[in-house]
Amino acid sequence: MGTINGATLMARSLKQQGVEYMFGIVGFPVFGIALAAQKEGITYIGMRNEQSASYAAQAAGYLTGRPQACLVVSGPGVIHALAGLANAQQNCWPMILIGGASPTYQNGMGAFQEERQVELAAPYCKYAHGVEHVARIPYYVEQAIRTSLYGRPGPVYLDMPDNVISGDVDEEQVVKAATIGEPPRSQAHPDAIEAALSTLESAERPLVIVGKGMSWSRAEDEVRQFIERTQLPFLASPMGKGVLPDDDPLSVGAARSTALKEADVVFLMGARLNWIMHYGLPPRFAPDVRVIQLDISPEAIGTNVAAEVALVGDGKAIARQLNQALDNRQWFYPAESEWRATLKAKAQANQEAVAPMMEDDSAPMNYYRAYRDIDAWLPEDAIVIGEGANTMDIGRTQMLNRSPRHRLDAGTYGTMGIGLGFTIAAAVVHPDRPIVAVQGDSAFGFSGMELETACRYKLPIKIVVLNNGGIGVGNETLPTDKPIPPGALTPGARYEGIMEALGGRGFYVEDPAELRGVLDEAMAFDGPALVNVRIHHRAGRKPQQFGWLTT
Repeated sequence: MGTINGATLMARSLKQQGVEYMFGIVGFPVFGIALAAQKEGITYIGMRNEQSASYAAQAAGYLTGRPQACLVVSGPGVIHALAGLANAQQNCWPMILIGGASPTYQNGMGAFQEERQVELAAPYCKYAHGVEHVARIPYYVEQAIRTSLYGRPGPVYLDMPDNVISGDVDEEQVVKAATIGEPPRSQAHPDAIEAALSTLESAERPLVIVGKGMSWSRAEDEVRQFIERTQLPFLASPMGKGVLPDDDPLSVGAARSTALKEADVVFLMGARLNWIMHYGLPPRFAPDVRVIQLDISPEAIGTNVAAEVALVGDGKAIARQLNQALDNRQWFYPAESEWRATLKAKAQANQEAVAPMMEDDSAPMNYYRAYRDIDAWLPEDAIVIGEGANTMDIGRTQMLNRSPRHRLDAGTYGTMGIGLGFTIAAAVVHPDRPIVAVQGDSAFGFSGMELETACRYKLPIKIVVLNNGGIGVGNETLPTDKPIPPGALTPGARYEGIMEALGGRGFYVEDPAELRGVLDEAMAFDGPALVNVRIHHRAGRKPQQFGWLTT
């Protein structure tokens, strides 16, 4: 049968297990893996920073539903990519990181970029292992992909020493591995399904919180059927947006604080009571709130607030169970109720509070005025990436999503720097859809050189930078008679010039009257474009009842 080298066997094994995309930065000793991946039909995207490459791989895994690959060099390359492993772990997204390593016969000798890579990666992974022999590569790839995909998804790591990458083995000696199919969809106990529905029926002020777990499980049809059948008010988590349309009449996103604070029964559908949901604790939640929790991980049940009903299993399967059980019940939440009226009134009050800011045509503009035109400009099928402090937080409320997996942002880990990695991944996975990143100027700086990647691959991404000249609160000018404040950035920095220099189109806007026309021109350009929007340095969110980390 002949011989095969480690690089080719690795690429072939990844392809067998459904890896379609590889993001990375090549160098010693991983050049051969990237070349072999291309020969096997895997799309390789060369990035400018290992962090961005690792962020891209996990976003591609979330969007495709299977782990995708990140390839980095040894030592510092792996260290840089650990940020992606940690972010994927917190977001529960699948990915496989492949790190080059010094030859095994030089272990402990102080080899080039020698590092304890498996040991360092392990705390951020579901599985981490060093490949010690060429013949066992398919075995380890199968182990890694299956572990990444099954149960609660997450990142995995494989360490590839130089002598394993370049080594040869007789093909008859290769350890064969089965191809991993779709993960099993476990169901909840029927008694728990009935208990959940009975608890919802007993509620006076019910609330369904739809999390990104339902988006990951591709449960949008079942969730929409459940909400339509029960008529329960719902709130989406940041990346649960689009499982149900943001403009659905039953959405209470515009009355979020009131909905959380006053609900007497909360149904967590693939969402977690972590910091994003204020831990489920007072004053943001009622002290005696009753919780129904749907989660794929038994260990997650009851975190921070005890669950009255636990639905352990796959989101799509359990939502289907709920819908089937509803066939035997003649119940739905009434359209005329004090709770629904309260939520409607609060949503109206919040909309009235931001209306003056949306209509304010002062220059430089505020966030709400910018988002008025951005939301109207966004195509309905656009995948939107949000990144930044005010930029992301305000954008979550002002940019509507109507389809699942069309919203990516800093997520559970609150990671700044994900922006262009996520954007490039979305453009590669979905070349048929508009891809739009809306970033603050600080957030843009974390991965700004990935503009060159977008231009090199001719990815028609559109980037809007909301530029207030600082981290959080901005600056009108930089002081000359005292130290520059720690959060200061260059006021009015011309980031669009970077895009122009790299081969894309760049635009600069200060006057709100010009914004929509410039956005249209950027969208019409057949290539990457960046719109740099000057925001007033003191612009911020509307007044909030609670601080952002209130428990």
